[in-house]
Amino acid sequence: IPDVIKLFIVPFLTALVTIPLTFLVIGPIMNTVSDALGNGLLSIQSFSPILFGAILGFSWQILVMFGLHWALIPFAIIALSQGDPTSLLTPSGSVSFAQTGAVLAVMLKTKNAKLKELSIPAFISGIFGVTEPAIYGITLPRKKPFWASCIVGGVTGAIAMGLGMQGYQMGGLGIFRYPSSISPDGDVKFAIYAMILDVCALIAGFIVAYALGFKDDEPTIAMSKEEAKLATTGQSKKLSKEDIFSPIAGKVLPLSDAKDGAFSDGILGKGVVIEPDNGEVVAPFDGTVMTLFPTYHAIGLISENGTEVLIHIGIDTVQLNGKGFEAFIKQGDTVKKGQKLVQFDIDRITSEGYSTQVPIIITNTPDFVDIIPTSEPTIKANDLLITTVIAD
Repeated sequence: IPDVIKLFIVPFLTALVTIPLTFLVIGPIMNTVSDALGNGLLSIQSFSPILFGAILGFSWQILVMFGLHWALIPFAIIALSQGDPTSLLTPSGSVSFAQTGAVLAVMLKTKNAKLKELSIPAFISGIFGVTEPAIYGITLPRKKPFWASCIVGGVTGAIAMGLGMQGYQMGGLGIFRYPSSISPDGDVKFAIYAMILDVCALIAGFIVAYALGFKDDEPTIAMSKEEAKLATTGQSKKLSKEDIFSPIAGKVLPLSDAKDGAFSDGILGKGVVIEPDNGEVVAPFDGTVMTLFPTYHAIGLISENGTEVLIHIGIDTVQLNGKGFEAFIKQGDTVKKGQKLVQFDIDRITSEGYSTQVPIIITNTPDFVDIIPTSEPTIKANDLLITTVIAD
């Protein structure tokens, strides 16, 4: 379509296709699905209100995404218009708070500054019952946080039905739903239940989503000083990165938790500490063995791109004089990512009174614009551990 008429022809042709398709095909199909779903859920409610609450609470956000939540809303409106309280929508009440808790987990755990910034308004709107920004922008693309909110929603939905909670009018969402739970005679019992359940859903959504974790977005790189320098000089540089994979499995700690001041103070460079699950150390990248201490407790490697890494097995373990250590490489060897480098005896190190912490240090830290460690609390060998960023 020529650009001169594209502005009004494209919307017209789009509507010409989608409007008849919606009325003649999509609408009737979804009506049939919605009727079947509504009748099915009503049957489950008659059989077991708690089971109904668990199913509806778990699936509510999924139903909303497809517009299928309207399968129940007309039944609730009919009951309320006849002056009867209804529990049909009760299981969905705390779901938005479970979603909001999951957003909070993403906001606190992500290393991506843009995602963290987007999470703040999504969290605020979720408190008021508007979860679309949270679902589509934050949790659903990362999968696990979304399913965490569904799980918590299922539990809170079952509890709400178990408590016999009811609604007395169609009202707002989030914190605005509490007046709907106040009975015509002024009984606020269900409103108080709703408040307590919402707080629990928020906390549980946060805990479950944080525990399940998620695949984080690429970290954003703070380069204000570098950019200012380039702007004043008129130079142009591109950023490149290199991934450093974990040479060992275990619990990941910040470098400041190292039990040696030379590491914890960052004197030797930036990095992380791993409390190992086993005694096998593998190569974190393709590169060369620059240094192998005679006691085998420390290895210096350089990658093909020039990143220098020190793997220090244990704290003060040089005092063991190589006892409990076995090397499978020698200084000057070329190694491949995942290749076994050293085997060490965790029990022996512990019995001799030494810490088994393994600091992993980027010794040429000043060469990089940024060094970004993983946000995962635990890691397996060959998982992504550190990303280094350099201005070419």
